[in-house]
Amino acid sequence: MSALASIFITVFLAELGDKTQLATLLFAADGKASPLFVFLAAAAALVASTALAVLLGTFAERTLAMVPLKLIAGIGFVVIGAWTIGEHFRWV
Repeated sequence: MSALASIFITVFLAELGDKTQLATLLFAADGKASPLFVFLAAAAALVASTALAVLLGTFAERTLAMVPLKLIAGIGFVVIGAWTIGEHFRWV
């Protein structure tokens, strides 16, 4: 599989059902803005956030070549998950 297809499939599947998609759905369902406007605004926001991620990733790769970035990212996700679970039980 080409790198482009692999990246596309991974990001596409990761975005399905996430908070961004649900927020976009709610904006479209609100009816205050045209569906085309909602699509263009959401697409522009995704492009901008992806551009920022690519820039930061490129910078990190150049400056942190010896640091295990996948390990750090994994630990970050675990910490965020634990924090989210803790917040859930804190408000119950």
